[in-house]
Amino acid sequence: QVQLVESGGGSVQAGGSLRLSCAASGRTISGYHMGWFRQAPGKERGFVAAIGLSGGSTLYADSVKGRFTISRDNAKNTVYLQMSSLKPEDTAVYYCAADRFARATMTSINEYDIWGQGTQVTVSS
Repeated sequence: QVQLVESGGGSVQAGGSLRLSCAASGRTISGYHMGWFRQAPGKERGFVAAIGLSGGSTLYADSVKGRFTISRDNAKNTVYLQMSSLKPEDTAVYYCAADRFARATMTSINEYDIWGQGTQVTVSS
């Protein structure tokens, strides 16, 4: 069974940058779609970004498009989320997730069946 561990969260001022990492262990994630989701206090967990098997396909929520970049290094069994121009509304717990069956949508939370424990990102104004 794959285990996912996020890292790289922290506190940053508005306009700053952070790079989140999601390290997988247990087996290779090269055959999985991978995604990032986030959950702010009092809100539902929502889609942020997703990446296809080889990294050629990427999708982003409108709220982060142009500011966030998702990437993967299958040799390192790791997925990244580079976040730039951060805003206070980006404050949330960020979760890495894997879709073992590489389903078509890539954006639906219901397609992801393996989750990390989350990492907190706090952006101050």
